[in-house]
This record gives sequence, structure tokens and C-alpha cells, in this order.
Amino acid sequence: MTSPSFPVVTRFAPSPTGRLHVGNIRTALHSWMLARRDGGRFVLRIDDTDAERSEERYVDSIRADLAWLGLVPDQEVRQSARFALYQARFDALVDAGRIYPAYESAQELDLKRKVLLGRGLPPVYDRAALRLTAAERAALESDRVRPHWRFKLDHDSPIEWDDLVRGPQRFDPATMSDPVVRRADGSWLYMLPSAIDDADLGITHVVRGEDHVSNTALQLQMFAAMGAPAPAFAHAALLTGSEGKLSKRLGSLGVDHFREGGIEPAAVLSLLTRIGTSQPVEPLVDPAPLIEALDFAHFGRAPARFDEAELAQVSARIVHQLPFDAVADRLPEGMDAAAWAAVRPNLAAVAEAADWWGVIEGPIDPPTAAEDGAYLAQAATAARAIDWAGDPWHALTARLKAESGRKGKPLFLPLRRALTGRDHGPDMAALLPLIGRDRALARLDAAADSNRSG
Repeated sequence: MTSPSFPVVTRFAPSPTGRLHVGNIRTALHSWMLARRDGGRFVLRIDDTDAERSEERYVDSIRADLAWLGLVPDQEVRQSARFALYQARFDALVDAGRIYPAYESAQELDLKRKVLLGRGLPPVYDRAALRLTAAERAALESDRVRPHWRFKLDHDSPIEWDDLVRGPQRFDPATMSDPVVRRADGSWLYMLPSAIDDADLGITHVVRGEDHVSNTALQLQMFAAMGAPAPAFAHAALLTGSEGKLSKRLGSLGVDHFREGGIEPAAVLSLLTRIGTSQPVEPLVDPAPLIEALDFAHFGRAPARFDEAELAQVSARIVHQLPFDAVADRLPEGMDAAAWAAVRPNLAAVAEAADWWGVIEGPIDPPTAAEDGAYLAQAATAARAIDWAGDPWHALTARLKAESGRKGKPLFLPLRRALTGRDHGPDMAALLPLIGRDRALARLDAAADSNRSG
């Protein structure tokens, strides 16, 4: 995909009525990456027109979640601060005859829908409000019936666009209801303010879920009515859970859940960028290659499968690449670069490093396998004789192999148990110098004594 000749401006527009979930994050990620790939701007638009449901704590959490993921916006706007702009555009569209008042109650509209459905017809609004005479409207107003407001669709030509994911799209506006854009109490619905903002902010590309496709058809006519250029649209397939169907659980998975599970931000980016595309998921610490390779032509039409187990695997592979400087502030006090390098290959999450630091620093519980008592006493003697300045693990095991005749698991496993209290773990050649001579001798002596007494 070649870069456009005009500045790319994308936006992410969450409502602060709850925490971001994995689907929101994926939309934000693709929008941010598109702007970064093409040297453009990424706008965070807080859709807080619903004063009753919007909460400031969720605004704070949205900012914090994006920051944790590294998706830093270049600009932030709030819809609650833009009502004057909406009113001005609304008034102009009313004057142009593209927005009109409608007086039916919710109960009346529901009855109309049921009648149409009962006749096997699509439940499309019949535009009865447009047939009211001036006298009839005046009578309704005098009875204090407050109207809601609808955008009048142009039925003369089909609505068409070339979607960046779905390809050519075509809608017949005559089969669609004129959308309500403002409630009787004066509050705004999503459709019109969103289109006004996209036009005002110069949004060039909108990335969102395929459940918004019909909204896009309606909004394209709103852009035309305002005389504003429409953005390009990319409607990505929705996410499904690991069970292969749309999952309510996806709505509860967010940054807090990932962070508490030890998931790395880079893993979230690596997985969500590529699932649902023809490109392989790669565990990349630096998002630059992901950004460079972003191409909506690779996005599939089938629902994208999100699997927490796969995310955990990607995160572990990310951890195995992280340099000490990137994790130093998350490691236990005293743990240095050598210790991090030694334990890193065995970690699924950075937090697990503290467990292995405890193994290095001690104390540990010695093993109690009686048959290895004499061997561990021999190992303690050998450990006192070797040169600890070089490679003590290979020096120790070579000496014990020659003296005891042991090899393989019988040679190595009792030593690992005695020195770490574990059957598995990091490479002992890297771990033993960190444990050090004094602690190693004390552990071998304790293990030998425990085995003999056991």
C-alpha cells in the first residue's frame, strides 16, 4: 500500500461509559499505526455527549490504557466541548431541508415497525412527519409535543464507496430509515456529531468494526450534505473468542486484565495487529516493523479469532527478548543485568523474575532424596576444589563425572535440586556464578546432610 500524498489523520473515538476492551484496543491500534506509518496524526476523540452515562474516571482510564500500550495521541478533543459547532451545523442542515422534526412517540414508532414486519416488509420509517401541514405541526407544538430530529436521506442515487477491507460497498438509501440525529430533549445521538467532528478535524481515514458498515452509508450522505469530503473507511471483521463464536467475555478483557496477567504491551500490539490478516503473528518488541507492514488489503472478511493462550505465548516470547534496561524498574532490588540474562529464557512474565531471584539469593529448601546423599557430599567436596573464577558449573560437573562415573540426568539433576530446590529452571552454567561459591557450598552441604538424615 503506497502512502497518500495528503496528510493522514485518524481518530479513535471511545465513549467514557466503561473501560476499553480488546475490540476497542484493536481499533485504536490500527488507527494509531496507520497514522504513524504515513507520518500523519492520531486523534483521541472522547465521545461524551451522553452526560448521564459518561464518567470522568473512564476518561482517565482510557488515557492510561492507551499510554500503557504506547498509543499516544497527537491531539485530544471532547465532544462535550463542541456542542456549539454541532448546533451551527445542525441549524444549517435544518435550513437546507436535510434535517426535519418528527413528532411520533416511541410507542407509535414501535407500532409502525410491528405492522410493517407483520406484513413482511422492512421496518423503514415512512416519513409521515414530512407530510404534516404547517397547521398540524403548529397544533403539535401548542400541545407541547417536542419533536425528535431526523436526517433526510437522498433517495435519488445509491450510496457507494470502496472500503479498504471489504471492497466495493453499495446501499440503496430508499431501503433505509432516515436516522434520528437528535432526541426530543435536545441531546445528540452518535451519527451526526461524529460526522461533524470528522469533517472539522480533517479526519482522512476511519478504522472501525464491520458492525458500523450501515452507519457509514448514512454518514456518507451527511458529509455530502455538509459539503465536506468523506474519509476513507476500513471496516475490520469483528473478534471472536477462542471458542470460535462471538463472546461476551471479549467485552471484559482489557488493559487491567492483561497487565494483571503479566502480559507485555508489545504482545498485545503484536497479536492484535495481525490476527484476522494473512500476515503471521510475530513477537516484536519494537512496533516499527508492524507499522511498516500494515496493509488493509491483508485483512480478511472472516471474524478474527482472539485467543488468550496465544497472547500469553506471544508475551512470553516478547519477555525473552527484553533487555535489562527495559525491565530494570520491574525487577527486585539488587537484581542486575547478569541475573536478568540468566533467568529471562525461563520466564513467561517479567514478574516471575522475582521468584528466581529468590532462588539465587536464598534461602531454599534442600531436597530429601536419600539415595543422593553420598553423591551430594562428594559434590560439596568437589565444589571446594574447583576454580570458581571461570566456569564453575562445567568445572564441577566434569570433575564429578570423572569421580562418580555418573552422566546425564543422574549427574545433573541432584545438583540442580540441591543448588536451586527445583527440578527445572535456567541454565545452571549461568545460574551458578550468580549463586556464588559460599551459598553453593552451603546448599550442597545442607543437601548432603538432609539426604543422609532422610
